[in-house]
Amino acid sequence: MIALVAPTPIGKPALAVLLIGLLLFIAALLFVRFRVGRPETAVQTGRRGGLGMLLQAGGFLATAFGPLHTTLPTASAAAWGQAVIVGVLIGACIGMFLSAAVAMGRNWSFAPRTRPDHDLVTWGPFATIRHPIYTGLFAMLLALGIAFGHGRGLILGFPLFAAGTWIRVQEEEALLRRHFGAEYAVYAARVKRFVPKLF
Repeated sequence: MIALVAPTPIGKPALAVLLIGLLLFIAALLFVRFRVGRPETAVQTGRRGGLGMLLQAGGFLATAFGPLHTTLPTASAAAWGQAVIVGVLIGACIGMFLSAAVAMGRNWSFAPRTRPDHDLVTWGPFATIRHPIYTGLFAMLLALGIAFGHGRGLILGFPLFAAGTWIRVQEEEALLRRHFGAEYAVYAARVKRFVPKLF
């Protein structure tokens, strides 16, 4: 029970990898934002996306909140094992975000919306999952929990993140169903939301 309440020991290498990963993610986000530019007038916009984003942010805050126990020796296998796991998870997040944003092109935006010339993107990572960015963000949430040693934070953080993600997914899919109709229904029946062929 203590392991669920108290932070687990962590090493400085995992924290360093997390910091570098977060900076790279922010750089990727800025790159995509300025590459796409300002969105044109939307045909339809979602109304509950803000609540979803707040819940997702709350999930990250709940996971990060609490003390850090950097007691693992820097040169230890455990400290470097944590760093490798954190690096793989953050790399997956950045890779999924960038590949999804490139595939979406001008369709990408922070808030749910469709444009008059909106494309139904079914290539790139969207060929195997419908919401690769949210899958990537989940990998980032896990990386944060591991790097901070906050498994107990994930007990609250994951449900908050999942609730926010579900709100955003429902809203985005409703917009796409209205805009594309049967074409989106066929795509959604063929491609899973978050994990290829599973979920």
